[in-house]
Amino acid sequence: MRATPIQFPRRTFLRDGGRGRDRILTSAGLVRIEAHEDKRLGPLIANHLRSLLYELDRIAGAGEKVKRGLRVLRSFIGSLKFTVGDVSMGLDIDPEKGAADSGDLEVDLPNLFAAVGEAAEERKSAVALFIDELQYFNQKELGALIMAMHRIQQRRLPLVLLGAGLPILPGLAGESKSYAERLFSFPDVGALSEGDAATAIRDPALAARVRIHEDALREVFRLTRGYPYFLQEWAYQVWNAAQASPITLDVVKSATAKVVPRLDQNFFRVRFDRLANGEKDFLRAMAELGPGPCRTGDIADGLGVKVTSIGPLRAKLLRKGMVYSPAHGEMAFTVPLFDEFMVRAIPKLRRKA
Repeated sequence: MRATPIQFPRRTFLRDGGRGRDRILTSAGLVRIEAHEDKRLGPLIANHLRSLLYELDRIAGAGEKVKRGLRVLRSFIGSLKFTVGDVSMGLDIDPEKGAADSGDLEVDLPNLFAAVGEAAEERKSAVALFIDELQYFNQKELGALIMAMHRIQQRRLPLVLLGAGLPILPGLAGESKSYAERLFSFPDVGALSEGDAATAIRDPALAARVRIHEDALREVFRLTRGYPYFLQEWAYQVWNAAQASPITLDVVKSATAKVVPRLDQNFFRVRFDRLANGEKDFLRAMAELGPGPCRTGDIADGLGVKVTSIGPLRAKLLRKGMVYSPAHGEMAFTVPLFDEFMVRAIPKLRRKA
């Protein structure tokens, strides 16, 4: 892939955390990063860019821009206050003085990205950064990332960012930098329609000469609400439970008895176990109101407390990415089907005396 014809008019953040992402830039240097609430952007990005720049440096005839990229990265690593073990140094090279060494992430990260973009351009290649769970970055880190991509856009360098995160991400990006919505696209990757969900299950089955009854397809859609991950889980268990074609509604019901415990023990439990008791009660009160957005006042009523008293719990759950606010005074689950899990995990809503 040559650098010159590549056009990056806008960078893309994907709103909902996806699963099974495809490799979409086969001729680019790919950097895959998963953010975490306990890990900072600087160390995460430095380790991955170090590997990428060394790959470019190993290409025959690597020029000065690649070597400068390594020097700038060395400056970047030296300027930030990393704890031991955050970054594997392994850079036996002098730093580039005056570049990405101020200690201010919003200054240094744009300089680092520009140096990486120039290195890729020199090699007639491109770099694609895939970052999952973007909502875990704090405001300064997210702001630095936005500023870095703004610099890349201004310079027309061959570096693109594709990110995934929870529905709170557009709001967080806008709060960090007001121009974020002009710089990025925020496509909403949500549930499939009933027709598309049926096609996703029916067509692979037909390819294997297996039919599935329409009422069975409708039941799978009802149980999954069309979310791709859950469609995969149900389809997997339904396929294993089926003894013959066609697959019937009874097979789906039988498979459901295996799917739900599997999800509870793995997918949902890891999120549930991160919660304090008060946070669990808050989410259980939300679950009592159903899957859709609910008013904060109704949550307080369910708990038997004043609405002003649940503000701290609401803020903690927002920071943990368990809920988001689709509109003023409303709350909604970020994880599909979590309302149903909360009812199973805590059968009776605990109200204050």
